[in-house]
Amino acid sequence: MAFEAFLLSRYVPFAPEVPETAVRRPPRGGFFARVLDAVTESRQRQAEREIARILEAHGGKFTDETDRLISKHLS
Repeated sequence: MAFEAFLLSRYVPFAPEVPETAVRRPPRGGFFARVLDAVTESRQRQAEREIARILEAHGGKFTDETDRLISKHLS
């Protein structure tokens, strides 16, 4: 057994204990996929700002009326 472990230590490189989150990366999309993601996120943030502005203008309460205004505004 000791001889076997000795042989493996010569051929298997040392790999320190590293958390999997540090090793694994999410796959990057292509150029156009990243551009599309950036545009989508930008539009989502813009829509959220508009909703916040409408809610603030109508007392900060989410009622049926504000729901209709938001739906009408964002459609």
